Amino acid sequence: MAQYEQLDLIEEITRNDGTKYYEISNIDQNGIAELAADNGLIKEVKILQVNIARTKPLITYEEYINKNYDLQTLLNEDDWKNPKWTEWDKPKGKILDAYNMILKANHIG
Repeated sequence: MAQYEQLDLIEEITRNDGTKYYEISNIDQNGIAELAADNGLIKEVKILQVNIARTKPLITYEEYINKNYDLQTLLNEDDWKNPKWTEWDKPKGKILDAYNMILKANHIG
C-alpha cells in the first residue's frame, strides 16, 4: 500500500491548452508535475505557496486525495522515468468546498 502523503503547498498547473488551475500538493507531487511538464504532459507547474496551514479543510482534501488516487512518487523509479499526469477531480460538496477554503485562506484564486 502506498504511503499516506501530507499536502503542504499550492501550485499552479498550466495545461497544454494554456488554461490553468491550482492544486494543493507537496514537494514529491510537485517533482512528478515537473517531470510531467518536461515530458509534455502539461505545459508548466509553478509553486505559489509552501508550508500552508494544516487546517480542517486541508485534512479533508488530503484524505480524499490519498484515498482516491494512486500517488506517484519520486522514490519509485517507474514513476520518475515514466510519469503520468492525472488532474485530480474536486467533486461538488465537501471536497470542492474544502479546496476552495484552502485557496481562499492562502489568498490564491
